[in-house]
Amino acid sequence: MSDNQIYLHMQGISKSFPGVQALNSVEFSVSEGEIHALVGENGAGKSTLMKILTGALLCDQGQISLKDQIVEIKDPGDAQALGISMIHQELSLIPYLTVGQNIYLGREPRARLGAFIDWPELYDQTQVLLDRLQVKVDSRASVQDLSIAQRQMVEVAKALSFNANLIAMDEPTSSLTDRETEILFQVMRSFRDQGISIIFISHRLEEVFEIADRVTVLRDGETIGTAPVADLDVDQVVRMMVGRDLGELYPKEEVEQGEVVLEAVNLEDGRELHSVSITLKAGEILGIAGLAGAGRTALAETLFGVRPASNGQIKIGGRMVPVKNPGKAIQIGMGFVPEDRKLQGLFLNMAVRENVVISSLPEVSRFSFVNFPRADKLAREFIEKLKIRTPSVKQLVRNLSGGNQQKVIIARWLTLNPRILILDEPTRGIDVATKAEIHALMNQLAMDGVAVMVVSSDLPEVLGVSDRILVMRAGRVVAEFTRQEATQDDIMHAATGGKENNAQQRVQ
Repeated sequence: MSDNQIYLHMQGISKSFPGVQALNSVEFSVSEGEIHALVGENGAGKSTLMKILTGALLCDQGQISLKDQIVEIKDPGDAQALGISMIHQELSLIPYLTVGQNIYLGREPRARLGAFIDWPELYDQTQVLLDRLQVKVDSRASVQDLSIAQRQMVEVAKALSFNANLIAMDEPTSSLTDRETEILFQVMRSFRDQGISIIFISHRLEEVFEIADRVTVLRDGETIGTAPVADLDVDQVVRMMVGRDLGELYPKEEVEQGEVVLEAVNLEDGRELHSVSITLKAGEILGIAGLAGAGRTALAETLFGVRPASNGQIKIGGRMVPVKNPGKAIQIGMGFVPEDRKLQGLFLNMAVRENVVISSLPEVSRFSFVNFPRADKLAREFIEKLKIRTPSVKQLVRNLSGGNQQKVIIARWLTLNPRILILDEPTRGIDVATKAEIHALMNQLAMDGVAVMVVSSDLPEVLGVSDRILVMRAGRVVAEFTRQEATQDDIMHAATGGKENNAQQRVQ
């Protein structure tokens, strides 16, 4: 980055919520034609700062300047008018509309007389954006039929459609494959070359060092420092983020594994799974790897009864059990942390307490009435155990950071002392410190004899936490590796079709 003029300057930004000082006199600036990374733990204030920049929130104190001119941003319309666009971490698309309708909602091109929407033009413009991002999606496709990764790329296309001078990207790569991330980075670099400024928020520090020019670190709502990426290393950034040495990210312990507690034989769901057979032992952490759309989530959801199996068997402790719904799965000792925590895992308008104890109501109820002191005690026990940062058990779970929300879901299942815990993308969109805590928790669960299955698109995570790794492709298990023999190259070769063994040899 050259010595370009400062484009954005946020000065003395403060914001508080009941019981929480989210931001305290934050200083943040971005130059013209710069990719500026904004990093920090979950709860550090990154998303709050971006919501203030884009008009979703009003700050309590401070001012915002664009090219040395103080501006007022009272709502998202003001931000868009000033050339500021945002790609949010949590997808904001309307499932029942098409891709084109989502991208140009409220800004549809009009026919000559202006009375009717020019649908051909809308879809043509949308397809140009998608082709620019090399997204293989039809502009007329319904969003509900897209994968999470495809929806994320539609969000990127939507942001690009505003022709903004400043684009804020909050975890834009969290659902993308390596190839999709590479394409996005190419687009980001081309925008930088055109003088467009980009704010890049990511918990993947390797991406920060690959794409960003400068980095600003927030901790506990305050600016810790700003420096060129070339002047820092990962350890320095982590220490700035957490205020201490983090320790080991993958604290793997060797655990003596017990008997097979879960076995799936020729499992199919009629859509994505094709004759999948797996085993999972007590005390084992089984990693499930593969590209987006490989069937990883379909496998997790079928095992837990979210989607019914059309064929095959599920055995628990050697006994065949028809898992027809999540209620049955819970009865036999299974827990499931889903991929989309906000859509599938949380009751956003309920408190932390209710979200933690909702699967344990018989334990905190009598005669169908909830004993709230008992519920409070149970919730506080797991808030302390998992180090969930919340001012109160009565805090709405929607007000917590992403990492703390994930801990709440995990706490819910731990209240039941599960025999089997399935985790689908357990650390997506979570800071490195919270990742380390969740990895340590997985390890402790395995040491306690719990059988853990981890679905993850983060290959270092799969390699770091797993005792054994299964690779899926096109709805089938195509390779199996032990912890000792697995490498990132081997997994990627198997996931993309470079390596494949006989199914009978893969799954014992």
